[in-house]
Amino acid sequence: MYLSSNIPHFKCWVRKEFTNNHQEYKGEYLHALAIAVNTIPDRCLSFQVVFTGIDEEENIHGGAMWARMPITSLVADEVLEEMPERMDTHLAQPWDCSSRGHSIIVMDRISSSPWMCKIGGEFYKGRYMFTVDYTDSYISDDPAQHKQSHVLQLIDADKWTGNIVALPNNRVRVTNPALWVTGEGAPDFAPSQYIHSAEIHDSYTDPDITFNNLYKETKK
Repeated sequence: MYLSSNIPHFKCWVRKEFTNNHQEYKGEYLHALAIAVNTIPDRCLSFQVVFTGIDEEENIHGGAMWARMPITSLVADEVLEEMPERMDTHLAQPWDCSSRGHSIIVMDRISSSPWMCKIGGEFYKGRYMFTVDYTDSYISDDPAQHKQSHVLQLIDADKWTGNIVALPNNRVRVTNPALWVTGEGAPDFAPSQYIHSAEIHDSYTDPDITFNNLYKETKK
């Protein structure tokens, strides 16, 4: 996809100040459905939302839509003791989108158990929703720079519980006690600096090797 992609839609609250150029309505919310996502390089994820008009004395917003609503504007539609504090963008999504070209996937095998999310140096629990992967740019296709955005709802995060975040692999840890024991401490990983390709090998310049197909030896 180049512009927008459908996502597993979810109910949410939109911080109302995002609909008024941050001039008014701080601390107020509009109910909505998040139905699609957009990835613009050097910006955070943005969502297409349609407002439902729920909890309005006069339903003036039901059915209205807004494109490219930033991820930091969204709060999950859950029963919360109080609405969460708005997160700085660099905490909600540590790396901006790296390309307009993207794909949406729900990784079923790792979707059922809570995820551990590292935010601001602390670990919190999150609920997995879907993943955005990027391609077709220098950064997104560089093995040392590629990042995915795992979109999660924070479910046990103190003042941030209920916020929607998008974290890369090196800021999350997946739990699934039925399939593996969740590790502790930082994995002994380092970003790959290599591109693995068959055609860059010296053998590719030798036609006898390159075109050594299944039937070559049987020809007479």
